[in-house]
Amino acid sequence: MRDGLVVVDKPPGCTSHDVVARLRHVYGQRRVGHAGTLDPDATGVLLVGLGRVTRLLRFLADTGKAYRGDVMFGVATTTLDAAGDVLDRRPLPVTRDEVEVATRRFIGPIQQIPPMVSAVKVGGRRLHDLAREGETVERAPRPVRVDRFDIEAFQPGPYPVATVLVECSSGTYVRSLAADLGAALGGPAHLARLRRLRVGSFTVDEARPLDTVADDPDTALLSPLVAMRDLEPIDVNEEQARAVRHGVTFPCSALEEPLGPGPFALIDAGGELLAVYERRNAGIKPAVVVAKPGAEV
Repeated sequence: MRDGLVVVDKPPGCTSHDVVARLRHVYGQRRVGHAGTLDPDATGVLLVGLGRVTRLLRFLADTGKAYRGDVMFGVATTTLDAAGDVLDRRPLPVTRDEVEVATRRFIGPIQQIPPMVSAVKVGGRRLHDLAREGETVERAPRPVRVDRFDIEAFQPGPYPVATVLVECSSGTYVRSLAADLGAALGGPAHLARLRRLRVGSFTVDEARPLDTVADDPDTALLSPLVAMRDLEPIDVNEEQARAVRHGVTFPCSALEEPLGPGPFALIDAGGELLAVYERRNAGIKPAVVVAKPGAEV
């Protein structure tokens, strides 16, 4: 079984689960998962973990993200994007200046209601399953953060289209931003196109199409250490490495380097990732140990 991370450039027309299924076949193993769903019509960065890295995916899913998308004004859909049925269609001839002013109210911490087509669970069931059955349920707003909401291009007309660049926290729904932007301008809107440009520090420039991964799977596989490159690193000595392999909790005073808020990637003398630790009071405790207890340092 291989352990590592694959940065995939997801094509349109397939689900994130389809990508995982394809890579299970490519790598010949079952233990494969992804860090953060992309909608079927969306493209761009999808992080896929293999083997022991599947246990680390939550540290990737919680990182910030960047997207480029097209917002069409004047048309609302059932899914808030181009895949849904049209609910409302009426001209909304806003100008670029008006749209740019409206985006400013969404910068910073905001509250967002998850769309009915999301994977959020309500009452033990996923919203998209309920939506397929024709149900609409009450959803509590969730706190998210938008760091950047820029207009990169604008096509004027009765149904204008704005190309937007969004940098945001994990859990932000860009389709909801599109619909809310339309509402702020007095009419309907939906997300006509979406491409994820970045997850954490993993960008679309290093993402590989599925066929490229299939042609050379070994080259596409990044090590567990590279997978955790956004975490604060801590180098440990041989004695500490043995303790890490057995999941020992350390007082912060036992480590030579000053520590930030974490989480931390603990690395042995050979440059291998041993574990990811998190803060616990005056110490750090193991969140995920990836090294085997009996392995040599």
